[in-house]
Amino acid sequence: MSTPLASTDVTQPTVFPPAPAEGRLGILTVGLGAVSSTLIAGVELAKAGIAAPIGALSQMGTIRLGRRTDDRNPLIRDFVPLAPLDDLVFGAWDPFPDDAYVAAQRAGVLEAGRHLEAVSDALRSVQPMKAAFDREYVKRLDGEHTIGTISKRGMLESIRADINAFRDKNNLERVVMIWAASTEIFIEPGPAHASIEAFEAAIDANDPTIAPSMLYAYAAILEGVPFANGAPNLTVDIPALRELAVEKGVPISGKDFKTGQTLIKTVIGPMLRARMLGLNGWYSTNILGNRDGEVLDDPDNFKTKEESKLGVLEHILEPERFPELYGDVYHKVRINYYPPRGDNKEGWDNIDLFGWLGYPMQLKIDFLCRDSILAAPLALDLVLFSDLAQRAGLGGIQEWLSFYYKAPMVAPGLYPEHDLFIQLTKLKNTLRWMMGEEQITHLGREYYDET
Repeated sequence: MSTPLASTDVTQPTVFPPAPAEGRLGILTVGLGAVSSTLIAGVELAKAGIAAPIGALSQMGTIRLGRRTDDRNPLIRDFVPLAPLDDLVFGAWDPFPDDAYVAAQRAGVLEAGRHLEAVSDALRSVQPMKAAFDREYVKRLDGEHTIGTISKRGMLESIRADINAFRDKNNLERVVMIWAASTEIFIEPGPAHASIEAFEAAIDANDPTIAPSMLYAYAAILEGVPFANGAPNLTVDIPALRELAVEKGVPISGKDFKTGQTLIKTVIGPMLRARMLGLNGWYSTNILGNRDGEVLDDPDNFKTKEESKLGVLEHILEPERFPELYGDVYHKVRINYYPPRGDNKEGWDNIDLFGWLGYPMQLKIDFLCRDSILAAPLALDLVLFSDLAQRAGLGGIQEWLSFYYKAPMVAPGLYPEHDLFIQLTKLKNTLRWMMGEEQITHLGREYYDET
């Protein structure tokens, strides 16, 4: 005899409370460019009560608890034990020597008089460490604030030493690392990435398939530091590092901050599929003039980004399941470096769709966005939630953080979930589960079945 399903709006929780956020939390950003300097400035402004952390779900979002009629909707930061902003301490690596104040001025994202001057002392205190940098992976940058041309083993040990020095100098209880640096050239997973033994041998052999970002991720895991990958690089998404992260109980997540055009795709794409509307083509082009745009002007680096951006629609629409609707979609992505635009990226989409009886329609979207203004709150959420995950004992891939990424990391053999609102439901249900609250199913028959 089968067990009947419960027709309720919630499911029973598993009690799994995270440890409290005691002491100071160090945030190490790989890269001190537009995103990192905007993140640091925004956090310091929020600490001082000068500005609100708009766009940060961890700070401004609420979470429903229990039934809709219970009217329990606390702020997420009041519900789960996140590290307070006042406890955050920032450090960074960068191939340029500019401190966070100078980096923010050069990036041109924030107005000096309105925002930078008010927190100038805090920004000037963030002096970047010399980067483990290899121009073979980012050809359009030529910074000299690096540890020089040394072996990959030497790079790894230098990064580990920097992590420990940062932790000791600032009397930190915990540290989280986030990759906010440039996109590296495209690298396919290969034999060097298959196991820790192969990975270690490849490091000693200075194998070119071991990119600097992989060394940062490896160093972080070895030092018990959660790692979030904000770029589309392969980085931590290889068997060797995934398995090591599970073994050591270190949270990892990635890839590629979902900020502009792909954010729109993860909203519009699910809408088309939900309504069973067909798609003939989706043409996307971007113009941007920041350091990211300059790096992506190189074809080898653009290929890494292209792979990240192109995969979203295919996973959402499932053309093999719905060939009549999505079996012949022309999907093109372009990124154009245009220096006058700076960090103010423009993403333009032309969407050719069809509906009832095959009649064609069009949708055009012009998103004049600010790249780092969208990325900074994502970075804040990722470091705070990664720290929370570690205190909850959740090592390995944090799929519940897919909400923030273009190409979410998932377990081998599992397809990634790209629908923004399914991702948000997964994130919030994970928080409920951690705290011993009922998970929300949205079934809700009990509101109608009760007498």
